[in-house]
Amino acid sequence: MKTNKHIKKSLLAAATIMLCASLNAQAQIKIGVTISSTGPAASLGIPEKNAIAMLPKEIAGKKVDYIVLDDASDTTQTVTNTRKLISEEKVDAIIGSTTTPNSLAMLGVIGEGKTPTISLASSNRIIEPMDANKAWMFKTPQTDTMMAIAIAEDMSRKGIKTMGFIGFSDALGEAFLVEVTKYAELKKIKVVATERFSRSDNSVVGQVLKLMSSNPEAIVVGASGTPAALPPKTLAERGYKGRIYHNHGVANSDFLRVCGKDCDGTFLPTGPVMVAKQLADNNPVKKAALDFSSKFETTYGAGSLAAFASYAWDAGLLLQQAIPVALKKAAPGTAEFRAALRDALEATQGLATTNGVVNMSKTDHLGLDQRARVMVQIKGGKWVYQAE
Repeated sequence: MKTNKHIKKSLLAAATIMLCASLNAQAQIKIGVTISSTGPAASLGIPEKNAIAMLPKEIAGKKVDYIVLDDASDTTQTVTNTRKLISEEKVDAIIGSTTTPNSLAMLGVIGEGKTPTISLASSNRIIEPMDANKAWMFKTPQTDTMMAIAIAEDMSRKGIKTMGFIGFSDALGEAFLVEVTKYAELKKIKVVATERFSRSDNSVVGQVLKLMSSNPEAIVVGASGTPAALPPKTLAERGYKGRIYHNHGVANSDFLRVCGKDCDGTFLPTGPVMVAKQLADNNPVKKAALDFSSKFETTYGAGSLAAFASYAWDAGLLLQQAIPVALKKAAPGTAEFRAALRDALEATQGLATTNGVVNMSKTDHLGLDQRARVMVQIKGGKWVYQAE
């Protein structure tokens, strides 16, 4: 039979173990990351991964551990990564994924795991319409709607009356086609032809010939990363003389390298960070954009800046503002902390990021307005700001 002395020692030992466990649970914040650093979307995922490596390792006095996984541009692997981060790694939040299809695939898992997640993909379908799963999803890139409006307005100013479309045969391509068509029609611009291609296709000659047979004054390419270079290169080879617009998912140096001179003279809406030095001094995001672009190119080399790197950086800025607020309500590693972090993200107001000023709410998990996009032209392998 144990003596009172032995019982007291056992209770003290148990209390010590519990205290140590409690302290360890609160000692760090765990941020999961799933991005496409290989596969067709690698030209987007690699700069994202590089930006993640630059994020602070301590926030509000807490160590921050970033657990970075590659989803290989694959929806199934993205779901596997998300489950691993939530169930095994017990992360407090997730950043990712890179593409629209991957981010959409995550929704059910993050909803079930009640884990706040910040997507780096474009489609507004990732966060709208709001439901129980999307209540845990946020995003940093401008929506398809914002960029489609920019393209339609630019075409209207140039007097364009007809357009064609060629885009990915996936959720990104479908979403961008819907938005571009909607706003083109509002500007009395007729969509005369639409074509699709896969991210892994090696040729779009057939699609381009069909587009050109409809004689559109402009063609919009609804694609991202280096695979998006295939349509403009083919259009140039076939002698197309109309105006070409890209989706904002091509704003990186790899796209410029792959497309080369065939993309000279083409246009795209993108975040202001890509032309930070060309912005007016009173632009509200110029300071944040210049700060990030300078740090990124100092670390990875001149010309390495990519829009998707800035989306990952902005996710970090959101967390740096929300985490201190959430820490006042709960400890990391708990469901209560994840809920508090979600609430703090929703309450973000007036945060100047590299792409815009963020004002979120329970029904708006992006928080950007039309100031978050600019129109640029590719000239001599550089992004040139086009004043409206």
